[in-house]
Amino acid sequence: MSNAIVCQNIRVSGVVQGVGFRPFVWRLAKELGLTGWVRNDSRGVEIEVRGSPAKVKSLTERLEREAPPLARINSVTAREAVPANLSDEFVIIDSRSGRAATMIGHDTAVCRDCLAEIFDPTNRRWRYAFTNCTNCGPRYTISRGLPYDRARTSLKPFAMCPKCQFEYRRPADRRFHAEANCCPKCGPQIFLLDAEGHRLANDPIAGALAMLRQGKILAIKGLGGFHLACDARNAVAVAVLRERKHRDEKPFVVMLANAPSAAQLVQMGIGEPGLMTLPTRPAILLKKRGSCDQALTGVAPGLAWLGVMLPYTPIQFLLFHEAAKRPPGLGWLERSQDLALVMTSANPGGEPLVTGNSEALLRLYGIADAFLMHDRDIVTRCDDSVARITTGGLQFIRRARGYAPRAIKMPVSGPSVMAVGAWFKNTICLTRGDEAFVSQHIGDLDNAAVCNFLEECVEQLVKLLGVEPAIVAHDLHPDFHSTRFAADFAEQRRLPLLGVQHHHAHAAAVLAEHGIEASTLALSLDGVGIGTDGTAWGGELLRVDGASFERLGHVVPLALPGGDRAANEPWRMAAAVLHQLGRGDEIVHRFAAQQAAPAVAQMLADNIHCPPTTSMGRMFDAAAGLLGIKPTMAYEGQAAMLMEGLAQRYGDTLPLDQGWRIEAGCLDLLPLFAALCDERNAERGAALFHATLAAALVDWLRVVAPGEKAVAGSGGCFLNEVLVRALRARLGAQGVRLIEARQVPPNDGGLAVGQAWIALQHLVGRSRSTDQCV
Repeated sequence: MSNAIVCQNIRVSGVVQGVGFRPFVWRLAKELGLTGWVRNDSRGVEIEVRGSPAKVKSLTERLEREAPPLARINSVTAREAVPANLSDEFVIIDSRSGRAATMIGHDTAVCRDCLAEIFDPTNRRWRYAFTNCTNCGPRYTISRGLPYDRARTSLKPFAMCPKCQFEYRRPADRRFHAEANCCPKCGPQIFLLDAEGHRLANDPIAGALAMLRQGKILAIKGLGGFHLACDARNAVAVAVLRERKHRDEKPFVVMLANAPSAAQLVQMGIGEPGLMTLPTRPAILLKKRGSCDQALTGVAPGLAWLGVMLPYTPIQFLLFHEAAKRPPGLGWLERSQDLALVMTSANPGGEPLVTGNSEALLRLYGIADAFLMHDRDIVTRCDDSVARITTGGLQFIRRARGYAPRAIKMPVSGPSVMAVGAWFKNTICLTRGDEAFVSQHIGDLDNAAVCNFLEECVEQLVKLLGVEPAIVAHDLHPDFHSTRFAADFAEQRRLPLLGVQHHHAHAAAVLAEHGIEASTLALSLDGVGIGTDGTAWGGELLRVDGASFERLGHVVPLALPGGDRAANEPWRMAAAVLHQLGRGDEIVHRFAAQQAAPAVAQMLADNIHCPPTTSMGRMFDAAAGLLGIKPTMAYEGQAAMLMEGLAQRYGDTLPLDQGWRIEAGCLDLLPLFAALCDERNAERGAALFHATLAAALVDWLRVVAPGEKAVAGSGGCFLNEVLVRALRARLGAQGVRLIEARQVPPNDGGLAVGQAWIALQHLVGRSRSTDQCV
């Protein structure tokens, strides 16, 4: 029996292509003295292995336990097999196509080993801008299909030179079967162009840095698209970029060399530098130091937080290396560096991110003074991810590069579902089995280019996953492009449609990522979403039970004077509060700077064009309007963000005594608003609003749903750190757990996951009674 030989076919599913998995299997098999082969196919990685039962078992067990750092394994299954290859070796064989059951890996930051080569003057990859290996670099943004092989990437035109081929074929090398392997002799090249497309400078990196230091605006080609960059310490350059991009006040993200550089500008707690250096490299919101706004004038005006991102591509690192005067080695990366770059998406007019070289010269003409480009195509457009740090780790504001198309595990498996999100911060979701694949950030569906991008993403995900949806889920709002697209998509394929109520989907997204199938209480607090009664909801207390939900209560409505226009003008919401308090005669005087004030006062008096809303977002706007923080907004959510910063600066305060009422399941915040009407200190008023709102929400839960031990927090308001921190503490004191979004944003960027989860439960028959989806 000791000489017995077994042959097994082993299949590994998950993110196992483009992450060094086949070389890992090869080395493991060699170590164990096994024979056979490994290959990529459309379902993942397939292995045929021959050897003693104990050693074959050891290999199977170690596949998951010792997998490469970028791999994400869903399953490892083995079965007895008749050997198809009687070789005495273990080899990597050619990939095989077919129906997809795996997924391409996400893009990651260049690893330390590759950086060591880039900054070693004796290395053949000294200052080479496309250095990568099996442990780092682009994947999703360069891939055209599965299996993941060089021929299906944008590296196909670049044939490997003999030295790169040697690395690719050498099992001990970390570039063993690295599909994007290249070097200065055989790989892509960078170049610097002026605004007219003429080449500049023999050294593109040195030339680009010189222009940045002169206050110029550069378009820099990244992994998933172009950035617009300028010197963040140059107030004039920042102002010029704002003017050219028509981005008057919205904050910019700043790229800094490392955590010590960031520590000069922002506060960092224990563990936060580690989150900044994650291989996925999201931009992270961090609390500003007092000196930040003076050092970075105009970058994030009026806000308490600064978006900080560390370099993740060799090109970005090379700019900082050049600024440090090209020191050899990695030591310079441990020291604070002065260079700070605004890095904002090159998406003029709110259109999709620019990806192509010719497209950049055309669309960014008049915005960029020069273009730092390269000749490796971007296959998949993918913006930077943005997150904030909260208890338990990162919380996404925007989920894209570094995370898309990573799957979220669903609690149940079923037929494929397509969900198309809503209007703002659109993403789509496609399920396969028990996995939900969420697209990169698509954007607001307010122009034709973004709408086309949504349709491209649907086509791409369907192709990559090799599935045909059995149902299409969409928002209830009939005028959203996503809703109309869903109807057309379903009609063309003769598929059923499922409309999902907006706030039900918000809550379901949180429950889905936590694997919760049981009936659960949920707070859904956001800007707006159409309700089942056709009115504007947004301050909802729900009980979610599978594909069904019950509306237990809501915030007492406020009028929206002028309809949707009120969503951009907080003074109008403040006027609605004054009217509701019986102080409508104060509107014209109080908002004398607003030309429309008399008309708005009359609208409210006559109840004309003043639809009601329960939106918590509009409650924040009303408070900001009453406190004079921001009468009109330059971008969505600005007033609430400014008020959050003021509350953060003021510090903790006690909630207003009797600052709310609860009647017939509804939360009335009018007593709080009455106090804010006469508050003269905006910081104190902002702190009072947050503290009182948190206390009111907890009391609301206690009254309407006594005895509950958990509540899901969903909707964009759950990105408000001051509110959520207070809410978490108060709920915890009562033994109630706050279930928070982690894998997708709580805002509309995660909505498609909730739609997909509801549709999946609808298909598998988990629907129960009460307020059904329509």
